[in-house]
Amino acid sequence: MFSSIGLFKHVDCPEHPKCSLSKCIFAHHTVSEVVPATVSSSEGRLGEVDNDQNGHRKKRRLTLPVTVSRDIFPPSRRLQSEAVENVPASLNKSSTSRKPNSTLPPAKTVQVSLNPKMIQNPPAAHGIRIQLVTKIHEQMVRLNEEVLDPSQNALRLSPQELIIVALEEEENIAKQNPAVYLNIIKLRITKLKKMRFAEWKEERLKQIAKRAPIDLIAKTESAPKIFETGLSSSQEIVFLSKLLAKQGDLARHGYVPHALSDEEIAQARSGVEAAQGWEQCDRCKTRFQVFPGRREEDGALTSGGTCTYHPAKPRRPQAKDKADKGHKEAVYACCNETVGESAGCTQATAHVFKVSESKRLALIMPFKETPPKLLTPRPNTPVCFDCEMGYTTLGLELIRLTATAWPNGEELLDVLVRPQGEVLDLNSRFSGVWPKDYANALSYECIPIDEKNRSKDSEQRLRIVESPTIARDLLFEHLTPEIPLIGHALDNDLNATRIIHPSIVDTVLLFPHPCGLPIRFGLKALMKKHLDRNIQMGGDQGHDSKEDARAAGELVRLKISEMWRTMRRDGWTVEKTEFFPPVPGARCSYSG
Repeated sequence: MFSSIGLFKHVDCPEHPKCSLSKCIFAHHTVSEVVPATVSSSEGRLGEVDNDQNGHRKKRRLTLPVTVSRDIFPPSRRLQSEAVENVPASLNKSSTSRKPNSTLPPAKTVQVSLNPKMIQNPPAAHGIRIQLVTKIHEQMVRLNEEVLDPSQNALRLSPQELIIVALEEEENIAKQNPAVYLNIIKLRITKLKKMRFAEWKEERLKQIAKRAPIDLIAKTESAPKIFETGLSSSQEIVFLSKLLAKQGDLARHGYVPHALSDEEIAQARSGVEAAQGWEQCDRCKTRFQVFPGRREEDGALTSGGTCTYHPAKPRRPQAKDKADKGHKEAVYACCNETVGESAGCTQATAHVFKVSESKRLALIMPFKETPPKLLTPRPNTPVCFDCEMGYTTLGLELIRLTATAWPNGEELLDVLVRPQGEVLDLNSRFSGVWPKDYANALSYECIPIDEKNRSKDSEQRLRIVESPTIARDLLFEHLTPEIPLIGHALDNDLNATRIIHPSIVDTVLLFPHPCGLPIRFGLKALMKKHLDRNIQMGGDQGHDSKEDARAAGELVRLKISEMWRTMRRDGWTVEKTEFFPPVPGARCSYSG
């Protein structure tokens, strides 16, 4: 007899349950519910084999009750929950093994391996990405091990954090710059190999500034230099007259010493009309055209497409030691690329330009001298001053103005300014002003003067004025021609506000660069060098004009302390607000 191939194994046997065939080709198990099987004979057990009279071996036949077949569905969640609730407590292991007030065991932390994350369009083979991220990780581990000071433990990364940081950096490069992925990541590895601990510390502080509160940043900083001028506040104000810039040198340093004539403004107007909106990009030096009021065809503000540039200025690497006197190519601090080998590492949606000529500045907004206040005299309190600028269709315009009192640093004025031209780029990376600041800003008129009555929510929202002229008039309320105006590179701030002020104290002139003008020390470098304080640590969040204004005031106090120490050693004395030279009869006094 041929063996069955199973073609009818799913068809019910027509003779069931009376079928006596030992190898029936039909199905005999049509029930869908489990039922206990019974053996036809009381002897033997299920599945037991026996021999018949002819010697053939066959299994005992099972007798199953006839049931109607039906489909089975899983029980509903409600029935399952009810079944669980009805289980006796003695059988419920979870109820007896866990106490009511016991806590769950801590979840196991997932260990991250040094394996690059999968992205949609990888710029290189996965094996190459593993090699590159491993090299980044090795250099980060080396720099991380140099954090030995216990007071700077916030800078130190754990092994898992080092892996995560290396993976994130590689992933960002792969996603943002896939076309030049290999070039950028190799430059990054080279920069890490040459990096010293001071540069690594600065990078870590920037990363902390993005993700952590300010008090954590303070823990990573070394103790700043503490100095005393040896003078009272009123004496410092009197002494400040010795630091005023000479009027004859203001024009040479970029200041506008007097108002421009109508002929000069008319000459600038004719030049602008002849240019027909063509400008040179302040970032990539590309020629492009500006369309104030937008171009009729497509509503564009500028031509030329995207702008590819380097956000940081080039600098030459420092020599490792005195023997290292070889020529070094200048590199960009933003990406460590050699000058001339790359068009840029950052892209912007539009080209921008800056107007530096005083005639064109006066054409947009006239210059104005600080008015005297004869009827309502105010205390001659010096003012620290700082501005933030953004790019518009009229050039680099004022977008934030901040003024603080000196030497106590009390806030006098801090407002957002709505520029005259259409905004091309708020320059948020440096200005610290973002579109959300304008969206959340409060009108200057609706805010009470009393700062104590201001709510906690409104402290985070700046006030806004509708034009640069209004902001300038608000500043004039705190100024007279005799009041010293303190700041860093004040020529830029005064040109942005179109102010002509005779009493200037500029930290660029107080702390000149050894190479001379036009090379200048930045405010951040001066604070770190002379006071060992870190400012402008917001990273890509930009600068804070209030912090910069107060920092310039601190540098001026430092200069006063140095000068007064020398003068006192030479025999100078002070009584109240009068300074007496060592030669009897000659007095140097200034009543503020």
